[in-house]
Amino acid sequence: MIKIRIRTKDKKFIVPVPYPILTMLSMILTSKRLLRFANKAIEKEGKSFKVPHINNKDLKPLLQALSEHKGLLVVETKLNDGTEVTVRL
Repeated sequence: MIKIRIRTKDKKFIVPVPYPILTMLSMILTSKRLLRFANKAIEKEGKSFKVPHINNKDLKPLLQALSEHKGLLVVETKLNDGTEVTVRL
C-alpha cells in the first residue's frame, strides 16, 4: 500500500492507495480509448505533443517491484509555507 501524507499548518491528511486500486488505475490510464481522447484534446488546443501508448504489460513489473519494497520513502518535500508531502511504499 502506498501512503501519501500531506501536512499543512492546520491539518494532516493520509491517503492510502492499495496496490489493487493502483493496478486498476494503470489499466484505465493505458487504455487505447483514453489515450485517443487525450490526444484529440491536445490537438484541439493546437499543441503538437502526443501522449505515447504505454502497454499495461510493461507496467506490471514496475507495480510488482513496488510491492516488494515496502517501507521505502519515495518522496519527501517541504515547502516554504510549511506544507510537507511524503510518499512511502
